[in-house]
Amino acid sequence: MKLFQQYRGLRRENYVLFFGNIVTNMGSMVWPMFTLILDRKLGYSAGDIALLFLVSTVICLPANLLGGKLADRCSKKKIIVIGDLVSITCFILCGLIPLSLITIGLMLLASVFQSIEGPSYNALLADITPTRDRERAYSLLYLGSNIGLMVSPTLAGILFNDYLWLSFIISGVAIGLSTVMIVFFVKNIAPIREEGEEAIYQTAREGENVFRVLWDNKTVLLYVIIIALYYAAYNQFNFLMPLEMGRIHGEQGALIFGTVTSLNCVVVVLFTPLITGWFTRIRETGKMTVGRVLLILGYLLFVLMLGRVWAYYAAIVLFTWGEIFNTLAEGPYVNNRIPSSHRGRLNSVIGVIQAALLSGFDVLIGKVYDLVGSAGAWTIVMAAAAASLLLSVRLIGMDRKNYPKLYGPSSPDRETTP
Repeated sequence: MKLFQQYRGLRRENYVLFFGNIVTNMGSMVWPMFTLILDRKLGYSAGDIALLFLVSTVICLPANLLGGKLADRCSKKKIIVIGDLVSITCFILCGLIPLSLITIGLMLLASVFQSIEGPSYNALLADITPTRDRERAYSLLYLGSNIGLMVSPTLAGILFNDYLWLSFIISGVAIGLSTVMIVFFVKNIAPIREEGEEAIYQTAREGENVFRVLWDNKTVLLYVIIIALYYAAYNQFNFLMPLEMGRIHGEQGALIFGTVTSLNCVVVVLFTPLITGWFTRIRETGKMTVGRVLLILGYLLFVLMLGRVWAYYAAIVLFTWGEIFNTLAEGPYVNNRIPSSHRGRLNSVIGVIQAALLSGFDVLIGKVYDLVGSAGAWTIVMAAAAASLLLSVRLIGMDRKNYPKLYGPSSPDRETTP
């Protein structure tokens, strides 16, 4: 219980978003299985699946940019609620109609509106949380997401063969319950007034072009490249790994992948409070570097022991530890270093850059997987992860040089270097 006391003292809205994430992700049964739906249910090849992901990304890119612009000009809460209502409608309809191309179209529509609301969610969390509390706030939100996800992927794996339609219905109902919580309990969304010396980097720059702001922050620009490479490799958890399990284990692949995903969430729930509490003195750049090392180790174990189910679970533990370190660093890093006036737009631009690289990377992996097999695809994945690791080491020195006030006497982790 002592570890959970570190989350005390946040605003009420932080806890509402925490419980809302639990409810939403308890019903998050469709997206983790999307690759297997396309592969096993609709007969798509790896290359076709990757191409569909590319189409989805192309559609969502302008939606993400629009969402960022809206987040800086309109009510973030209203944007989130409207996006959720569209998603709810799409998932319920998917559950009521036969699985077909229309189902894919509805899922893409839901994805578009989730892309629109994404920047608002990220910016809202930064708005209501002071700099000193952001790591705890992002840790709490991440913890809530994975508490909800502990059961849903395994249940989705059980429902996959005969009751897939029910997964869509449950997902829609869960998002609906979360939306009700946000409507009635998220009241105070006024941005926090920052007072610390480190808040100088968050000073509003009204009227300035978002790309000029990003160009002036070269360190953040390098971070964007690093995180894009990281997610290109990380996303193979939802693309290449389930393909491999389906290829090797056939009909049991969906259930195995569901239990692996559930273990991912269990490890997050068990270790996020521990890692948050134990490693508070390691800065965001240090956490990023540790996260990439663990990601690479997890994938290496999975690839070297492919076909041995026990190794999947051992690999996912290493992988998830890396995921936790990265998540604790990611949200606070960006929002502590960009103007508060541009949070929505900058987060959307960062998301677009990541998505563009990610979709192209998936197409490449899909084509390589179809043409030369597993070894060639995993070689490319490891190369992307290694590049992200090397650049994250470079970021440590650059960040200290360009954001010295975050390393000054007022910073909470001033006694330890990365």
